Amino acid sequence: MAKPRPEPNLRSQWLGEKMRDLRKSRGISQSDAADYIQRDATMLGRYESGLFPFRRVDVMGLLTLYGVEDDRTRNGLLQICDEAWQRNWWDDHQSDLGDDFINVPWLESRAERVCTYQHFLVYGLFQTRGYAEAIITRLEQDSASTEQIDRWVDLRMERQQVLTAEKAQQIDAIFEASVLDREVGTSAVMQEQLQRLLDLREQSGVGIRILPASGGPHTGLNGSFNLYEMPEPYPAVAYVETTAGSLYVEEPKVSKFEVVWKDLDRSALSGARSADLIAKRLKEIK
Repeated sequence: MAKPRPEPNLRSQWLGEKMRDLRKSRGISQSDAADYIQRDATMLGRYESGLFPFRRVDVMGLLTLYGVEDDRTRNGLLQICDEAWQRNWWDDHQSDLGDDFINVPWLESRAERVCTYQHFLVYGLFQTRGYAEAIITRLEQDSASTEQIDRWVDLRMERQQVLTAEKAQQIDAIFEASVLDREVGTSAVMQEQLQRLLDLREQSGVGIRILPASGGPHTGLNGSFNLYEMPEPYPAVAYVETTAGSLYVEEPKVSKFEVVWKDLDRSALSGARSADLIAKRLKEIK
């Protein structure tokens, strides 16, 4: 049976853009390139737009046509192609995660470092089940069934497996102090969540710092975001969640998020002082 074609994803879009740029830089028409790999020009257009993932044999053929002999470039593009076709646990939950969000679990699992700034809530990978359930129920109770809400909570918990992966990446989180003050669910839920933050700080590869209100305004006031620092050959990506949908930002605009992160990093309390603030808030709730 033929291997099922994956849904369009960031990897297929990146590969399509790179292959299109290579073709244009060589002055080769889409029609001539399509003829070379014995594909229809319309199909090559879909490959280059990322609507369909390139097949490996076609990437190899086009790289030969474009005269790409550098092993690093060839292997990097073939790696993206292979990963565009690779299925992971989240691919079986496309309908629950949605088209906007489906790339996030892959970014979380593949990034070398995740920098997350949270203005309102605890970062999803750090949430306890009770905290996540309270948030998702509040946001979705008027439009989703109890069963659907339970599935979303389960998926949020399943995403957290990256925290205990054999080769876990660095996750640096900066939260506004208001995240600690905003009570989500019951007092018991908040106690459990704050204790989890303290416990996570003891875990290798996790950094949690707080931005005190006394620090005044900073360049992150436009809202929460995640910045994924990716290994070669992938570019850095910023992810922003909005009411209208998700936004993925790449170069050159991703550099703006990198500048904001540096400002947040300068403004946040040290890890030790942040832990003291979390512990103080936990004591107040108790």
